[in-house]
Amino acid sequence: MVTVEFLGPIGKEPIQLDITNLLELSQKLKEDESLKEWLECSAVAINDKIVASKDHPLQDGDKISLLPPVCGG
Repeated sequence: MVTVEFLGPIGKEPIQLDITNLLELSQKLKEDESLKEWLECSAVAINDKIVASKDHPLQDGDKISLLPPVCGG
């Protein structure tokens, strides 16, 4: 089981999922209409390290963070 947290303006509570890679996560999150726009522009971190490959394996207890783009000054 992994924990998925949604940072910044995404505004969703963390969820727990039984998945083995980021491709499965992507497919699961696309089912939620409110997340579709965020999935295309957000970075993904596993245990606080940015990853790019959807084939990245996940282990029980991993923390996945969706990091939306931010701007500041």
